[in-house]
Amino acid sequence: MGEAVNVLNLDGIPSTAPRNDGKPFFQFDPQGVWRWSAGDGLDEVEAVCVRLHQDFRRAIMKGVAYEQLLMMLPQFVSIAGHNSEAPLSKALFEQFLAESAGFPEINRFLYLYDCQRLVSSIQECTKEVVQVQGEFYQVFNMEGFFYPLMKHEDGTRYSTSPIVTKLFAYLSFIFIRLHSLLDYTVKVAMEAENLRGDFRTYPKMSSLSLQYGDRKRVSFNGAVDTLFEGNDFLTTVETLRNHIIHDGLLDDMPKAYEVIKDGVAIEKFVLMPDMTNGRFDRSKNRNLFYGGEDRINRRLPDLIREFMNREVATLQLVRQGLEKLA
Repeated sequence: MGEAVNVLNLDGIPSTAPRNDGKPFFQFDPQGVWRWSAGDGLDEVEAVCVRLHQDFRRAIMKGVAYEQLLMMLPQFVSIAGHNSEAPLSKALFEQFLAESAGFPEINRFLYLYDCQRLVSSIQECTKEVVQVQGEFYQVFNMEGFFYPLMKHEDGTRYSTSPIVTKLFAYLSFIFIRLHSLLDYTVKVAMEAENLRGDFRTYPKMSSLSLQYGDRKRVSFNGAVDTLFEGNDFLTTVETLRNHIIHDGLLDDMPKAYEVIKDGVAIEKFVLMPDMTNGRFDRSKNRNLFYGGEDRINRRLPDLIREFMNREVATLQLVRQGLEKLA
């Protein structure tokens, strides 16, 4: 039996311990996820979101005896319509709401939990991205691209198989969910800048139908190093998501490559289409060119980390606005 694999590497060749080449790697976290040794940004996003929950509470509950009312608040207010732990229908929710109309500040509490749900969506979506990134590299390093396993001649070969399909599914999911985070962040920013103040009735959220394209309505749109800065990096995320959702696959026949030497794989890679200024290089109907040999496996963790850094910077600006209202 071979030695246990403790490290996943960007080149797809696992190892029992970190290599002595100074390059980052993935190691397994006991919580059940492969984490990037150089930091994937999840902890930083989580920390700012925890504070953002508190910021929304302070701003919305300003001047209200929050702690005293919270102890008596009907449980359905916080979870019904948000959480599967509240097995209520729309009709029952509205019935309970009508029966609880006399509870002090109930509409304010409803609105608070709606705002905090937006923050929770950012937290959970960020976890998904980090988890699936780890799954991508686990498959990329540990699973054979083709079955049955066999010895191959030296050179570069490609495989298309269920395992490769899984790799591309993970890759597509990551870009789709990164774009989800763009949408969610616009909603949080817009809600924070347009907090409801009339709680005579249950207020409709101002951000309800907004998406990333509405970021121009955010006061700090264009801020450097945020998710609202107009640059090639964010255009790339948009381009990839839109292509996957609306136009097709990232490769007409998804495939993963192996470099074989002395009958053993010494490198694996997955190619991404050529892009310029964040958009696919296009010739009329053709837009999947691979002349640049962009090996996405080499740079995916850095791409995700940059996104997370921008996410943190964006949410910090949201916090600053809310702190002025508290």
